[in-house]
Amino acid sequence: MENIREIVQTMTRRIGLLNKNCCSVEGIDISVAQSHIIYEIHRNHQPSIQQIAEILGMDVTTFSRQVQVLVDAELVKKTPYAEDRRVQILSLTEKGERMHDYMDRTMNAYYDDIFSHMSEFEKETVIRSLKLFNQAMAKTKQCCNPMGD
Repeated sequence: MENIREIVQTMTRRIGLLNKNCCSVEGIDISVAQSHIIYEIHRNHQPSIQQIAEILGMDVTTFSRQVQVLVDAELVKKTPYAEDRRVQILSLTEKGERMHDYMDRTMNAYYDDIFSHMSEFEKETVIRSLKLFNQAMAKTKQCCNPMGD
C-alpha cells in the first residue's frame, strides 16, 4: 500500500501550508491562517467571529487574535451585531477585498498550472478523489489528533 502520510505531507509542503506567510500584498504579510480567514469572510454573508472560528476549527481566542491583526492591517472590519452587541460581525474592507481577489487569482493560476500537466480525465479524477477524501475526513472522529489527546 502507498504511504498515504508521505503523499499528504509532500502535498502539504508543495501547496505551501507549512510556510509562515502565504503571500505579501501592499507590504502586508499574510499568514496561511489569515488567508483562510479572509477567504471564509468573503465566502460567508456577514459571518460572526464564532461562525468563522468554527468553520476553520480554531478556538475563538486564537481566532480573535488573528482577526485583530487583520483589523489592524485594515483588511477586516468588526461590527457589533444589532440584535446582540456581544456578537461581532466580520466583513472585508475594500483593501481586504483587494487582498482576497489577489490571493484568489494567484491560487487559481497555481491550480490551473498544476492541472495543465494533466489530461481532462486526470483532472476530473483528482477533483473527484479530493472531494471523496474530504467527505471521508469529515466523517472521522479522530480529526488531526492521531495520538488521541
